[in-house]
Amino acid sequence: MKPTLADQQHLAWLARSFGRPDYLPLSSTDLEVLARAGEIVKKYPGTHLFKEGEAATGAFLVRDGEVDLYRGPSNQREIVGRVGPGAVIGDIAMFSGQPYISSARAVGHVTAFQFDRDRLLPELARSPAITLRWLVASLTQLERTQRRVLNLMHKTVLAQVAGLLVNESDERGDVGLSQATIGTLLGASRQSVNEALSELKRRGHVETGYRLVRLLDVPALKQTAAED
Repeated sequence: MKPTLADQQHLAWLARSFGRPDYLPLSSTDLEVLARAGEIVKKYPGTHLFKEGEAATGAFLVRDGEVDLYRGPSNQREIVGRVGPGAVIGDIAMFSGQPYISSARAVGHVTAFQFDRDRLLPELARSPAITLRWLVASLTQLERTQRRVLNLMHKTVLAQVAGLLVNESDERGDVGLSQATIGTLLGASRQSVNEALSELKRRGHVETGYRLVRLLDVPALKQTAAED
């Protein structure tokens, strides 16, 4: 059967999402294998892709929207990260056969591709190209996390906040994180984050709103982030 336009667009999206295309570019057969290993799911705001402690039966590739990753019960959750389009989540638990170590909750409307573990693993065993591309995608996310940790070492809270804002901003220059979430990600108190944001706002580098920080001067923020 000839692929429909929607099928072709779906396969093209999968191809863009997995790592660098110069690492064994995926063939049309590889993409069809990936497409058969799962299906598109849609989540409403506040609903979960998976919950902490559940059996890791699959992984998710976020196509549209943002997802909060958090630990603990919903009424006492500590957000440990926020991911957007192109992020793969739940794959470490899926590959290790362990329960999910965090919960994944849709911030707004989310569209994601859900890979089924039982369908995906046999295909990865037969396809080195897909396996390598998945590895590159996972290592890219790990490298980003490590870079964040290294940037936090021996930095003032002001420098840490400035660096996080630059790293977490979207194409519009917006960071959709609350002060409490920023504090959790940095291991800093909410008061110290509030003071840092107030100073950046006073300098004209950012403006703030409810659960939103808008970057006004990215070069200045990068310079502040580089300060000890």
